[in-house]
Amino acid sequence: QVQMVESGGGLVQAGDSLRLSCAASGGTFSSYVMGWFRQAPGQAREFVSTISRSGSTTNYADSVKGRFTISRDNAKNTVYLQMNSLKPEDTAVYYCAAGSGTAYRTKVVDYRYWGQGTQVTVSS
Repeated sequence: QVQMVESGGGLVQAGDSLRLSCAASGGTFSSYVMGWFRQAPGQAREFVSTISRSGSTTNYADSVKGRFTISRDNAKNTVYLQMNSLKPEDTAVYYCAAGSGTAYRTKVVDYRYWGQGTQVTVSS
């Protein structure tokens, strides 16, 4: 059983940056593909970014490509999401998730373990 805790969310203005962190425990972190997903009010949870076990492969939604960067530190059991040039449409609860397979798995159902989420609000 893997437990994950996200942090780093907050209220920022458009154009600002935030760095989300997700600390994992209770499992072998390096054996999991890690992902970030987000959910805006009234909308389905959607894929943002994923990273392979070693960190060598990353994958991004078109809406965040070039602005967000995912990374992981297997020694610290932590995955990060650096978010730059934030837009109001990035406002959502951001969740980290752990799963198996490859970093090209982008569906919610592909990920078994989830954090509780952290709120990101971007004002215009």
